[in-house]
Amino acid sequence: MLIPFLIMLREGLEAALVVGIIASYLHQTGRGAWMPAVWIGIFLAAALALFVGAGLQFASAEFPQRQQELFEAVVGFLAVGVLTWMVLWMRRAARDIRHDLTRALDQTFRSGRRHTYALIGMVFLAVAREGLESIFFLLAVFQQSQSTHAPLGALLGLGVAMILGLALYRGSLRLPLGHFFRATGLFILLVAAGLLSGSVRALHEAGVWNHAQQVVFDLSDRLPLDTPLGSLFAGIFGYQPAPTLSEVVAYVGYLLIAVVLLNSNVRIPGLWRRRSASSAMTTQPRHKRA
Repeated sequence: MLIPFLIMLREGLEAALVVGIIASYLHQTGRGAWMPAVWIGIFLAAALALFVGAGLQFASAEFPQRQQELFEAVVGFLAVGVLTWMVLWMRRAARDIRHDLTRALDQTFRSGRRHTYALIGMVFLAVAREGLESIFFLLAVFQQSQSTHAPLGALLGLGVAMILGLALYRGSLRLPLGHFFRATGLFILLVAAGLLSGSVRALHEAGVWNHAQQVVFDLSDRLPLDTPLGSLFAGIFGYQPAPTLSEVVAYVGYLLIAVVLLNSNVRIPGLWRRRSASSAMTTQPRHKRA
């Protein structure tokens, strides 16, 4: 329940932050009449995320056991990739997200054509990205965990994110977003390492990966999965009492690579950064002729 709650809290807050910046820009520039386009973008993005999630869930239910294990592994790998990209991108973009968004909105309204479609598309892409990230992660968590409280945790996280987003928009809350995203980012990397290890195990159960299957250590007698602490560690960090060599290598190797990337200057592409010369020229103010 804790992992879905924190993930949906972070994802929902990211989406609410973007929508709040757009709504604030529209009201401050006297364009409040364009808010229906924002709501249309949100509705379309939510519908897409729900459609994709339901489709994947129904499709996987029809698979035989081996194909279900393979599907679980693929979804887990996708979730790890999406979570890693999310953490790295937000670490780079958190400081400039307001500037990038308002610049993109300025360019949209300066173009003089199709403002409605451009605004709907901007909101749709922002919210759909967070929604699809959440869908892939929740599918991976639900498949690797049998907890019946996971959906409730996801709903609670989304609800809290909506409340915090509304409070941020109205100015009644000053949340240190940089510290929040940094702390949750480190936690998410640990969760992603557990998902990667579980995906490697699913590949073995599907008969695709049969290498490095010797057990590294066995804590079944000291910390079995059916104990409260073992269940907690398994749900949060992907703990297994008797992991194989391939699972340990995947877990530790991922964390090492993620920490290196997190402390490097690797550029992570986003939705609103435009570094080309042509876009830079369009942002320059036009001087009136004398």
